[in-house]
Amino acid sequence: MNADELITKADLLQAKTDILKALSDLMNRSGTMPKKWLKSNEVMEMLGLSSSGLQNLRISGTIPFTKLGGLIYYDNEDISRILEKNKRNKPA
Repeated sequence: MNADELITKADLLQAKTDILKALSDLMNRSGTMPKKWLKSNEVMEMLGLSSSGLQNLRISGTIPFTKLGGLIYYDNEDISRILEKNKRNKPA
């Protein structure tokens, strides 16, 4: 083994510090707040709906929305509330 291949205690402490920092950064990123406003395509993906299915929910008043500049936005909290409200313990 060459002298330049030896690992010192300082090297191990630095590696430990680097790993802990990387884990902390990863946890902070994954713990970010969800987006407040979602676009139609995000809601369609989230709920497994087609564009016409989502449109039907808008028309029926099931899902509240905001239209701004030709784009439609949905409040993430509204979507969560609707899902909770319609949760069933038994098959329909």
